[in-house]
Amino acid sequence: MSAMLPQIPVAKPFLDEEEAEATRRVILSGWVTQGPEVAAFEREFGEFVGAPHACAVSNCTTALHLALRAVGIGPGDEVITVSHSFIATANAIRYDGGIPVFVDIGSNGFNIDPDLIEAAVTPRTKAILCVHQLGMPCDLTRIVEIGHRLSIPVIEDAACASGSEILWDGVWQKVGRPHGDIACFSFHPRKVITTGDGGMLTTNNAEYDRKFRLWRQHGMDVADTVRHGSRQVIYESYPELGYNYRMTDMQAAVGRVQLKRLPTLVARRRYLANLYTESLGDISWLETPVEPAWARSNWQSYCVKLPPWLDQRATMQVLLDKGISTRRGIMNTHREAAYANPASHRISGKLTHSVTAQEGAIILPLFAQMTDDEVRFVADVLRDMCSDRRTATA
Repeated sequence: MSAMLPQIPVAKPFLDEEEAEATRRVILSGWVTQGPEVAAFEREFGEFVGAPHACAVSNCTTALHLALRAVGIGPGDEVITVSHSFIATANAIRYDGGIPVFVDIGSNGFNIDPDLIEAAVTPRTKAILCVHQLGMPCDLTRIVEIGHRLSIPVIEDAACASGSEILWDGVWQKVGRPHGDIACFSFHPRKVITTGDGGMLTTNNAEYDRKFRLWRQHGMDVADTVRHGSRQVIYESYPELGYNYRMTDMQAAVGRVQLKRLPTLVARRRYLANLYTESLGDISWLETPVEPAWARSNWQSYCVKLPPWLDQRATMQVLLDKGISTRRGIMNTHREAAYANPASHRISGKLTHSVTAQEGAIILPLFAQMTDDEVRFVADVLRDMCSDRRTATA
């Protein structure tokens, strides 16, 4: 392997000849964008998660935008969410003039603290946007109960959560069923399954699904498949403002193959996560992630918390010097320059756990092709840091 590349990457998509052949088939078919492959991918994804409606789009950011627009978010409307997430979560709220309201994450993980949601509600609150961070399901049972009781729609940012499950009324169900009003997924290369890029919305609400399909294609009221398959001339119209948020058939063909792999990929990642937890268990100063009894994570990422005396950047550099690629803890949107204007957001309470997690956590390598020996090697390097004062804070 080239010396310019890390020996163990933090993530790696699982793709082979089957995905390549699927793409080849679509290219030779002559229909390469939002056609029969997209329709098939939507149907199969909906069946997999147990959702009656699934709509494919260009990425998860566009999915979040359409979800927020569907529940009516407009100028000045507030959406309760977390700052501790990739910036796209909050950005999507702002696209139509909404205001993100940031609450803290819990002390024992990286997801929104349900105890803080009701205190953040005002007459301007129009939605709750919860995040299944790193593939670990958030406490949907409590969040959905709050939303229903207060008549506030719940949107799930399930970007990382394809294949994750929650225990719902005593039954294990896939994230995306959906349990809130709308769930939004990502197929970026760092996710468990990928289409290169791409997204999906799932919902029980047929009217929401109709809107997604209208808006994703410029607001055009006739689908391409209908127009091209008609034996009569059809003139389309554009009754509403829409967007170019379509998925290509080449992406969908890859997604269909990836979806078939998903149970095996999740099983492998769950095995590797357990191996990490076992291998790191004797490092008393390192906090490993905990899976609640009501959650089954796909382990899109394995994120550990460092002690205060271990510097995050220095730790990551030591690991990189050993050929191990890592990433810092999840960002906090309110600390970015794009949110420097106080009018861009509102903070409810303190974000202590969110900031601590960003500054004191690192994401370790985890991907389906990773070997047991590689996991143990990462654990050994971390274990050695207890006596390696190069990583100690000044």
